[in-house]
Amino acid sequence: MKNRNLLILLSIILMFAVTGCNSSQPTVKDREGNDIILPEKINRIISTIPSNTEILVALGLKDKIIAVDNYSKDVEGINPDVTFIDLMNPDAETIIELNPDIIIASEINKMGGRDPFSLLKESGITVVYVPISDSIQGIYDDIIFIGEITKTSEKATEIIENMKKEIENYRKIGETITEKKRVYFEISPAPDLFTFGKGSFLQEILEIVGADNVFADKGKGIAISSEAILEANPEVILTNVNYIDNPIEEIKSRDGWNSITAVATDQVHYIDANSSSRPSQNIVNAIKEIGHAIYPELYE
Repeated sequence: MKNRNLLILLSIILMFAVTGCNSSQPTVKDREGNDIILPEKINRIISTIPSNTEILVALGLKDKIIAVDNYSKDVEGINPDVTFIDLMNPDAETIIELNPDIIIASEINKMGGRDPFSLLKESGITVVYVPISDSIQGIYDDIIFIGEITKTSEKATEIIENMKKEIENYRKIGETITEKKRVYFEISPAPDLFTFGKGSFLQEILEIVGADNVFADKGKGIAISSEAILEANPEVILTNVNYIDNPIEEIKSRDGWNSITAVATDQVHYIDANSSSRPSQNIVNAIKEIGHAIYPELYE
């Protein structure tokens, strides 16, 4: 019955989409390079990943957001009555009934090997994709793009200018540091240890604040062994793991890790998971927090 209802809804939407299509509607390329015909008005937005949700709220569009993914529940500023959808398996019937003007999606939604929005796109619902940016410049580009399609370009430019000013201030502090501390940043706990190297915005952040990543020569996302970390002997350990109890104490209690300088000198710090993992304007908060954790006397 649910599938039959879905087909009926899709047929109705497709009929209106075909008859309502106007050659004067603007065409753009989304951040994946797909050609997209934008609706004339965008008043009903669905966001399917937290970073896009954060950008939309910052652009002043919270009242136009009608649904978000289930991981966006903690995004500050979203209306409490929005509909929540599954990030990895969004329900097409629910989305159709919400009648969105546009869905701002992400490559993460396609991680299962299929595009969960393919039927919706075929029915005439506009879906644009914003990738998970791995650089600060990429984050700027995401903000600009979302600002352009939602006609909030002026606000997008303002956000980026403010970001650049803050980042430059932190960079100037970082450039004064001559003896850079060696840092290990953990983004997945034992036994499946995971960190990052070059090609990630977190690597850029460490460089900005004047720190050396002990695994900077590795790829942007890497599995790492406990032995490799013991050998690297970082002076500071950072973690943004927020799904286990007391991640700092868990790190300190690992076998043999009391020989690591960071553990022996009590330099193990938690960094807010949201600001340090979501590619949005809020990375400036992560920069300040990371800088303060490593050099508290410089980043107040």
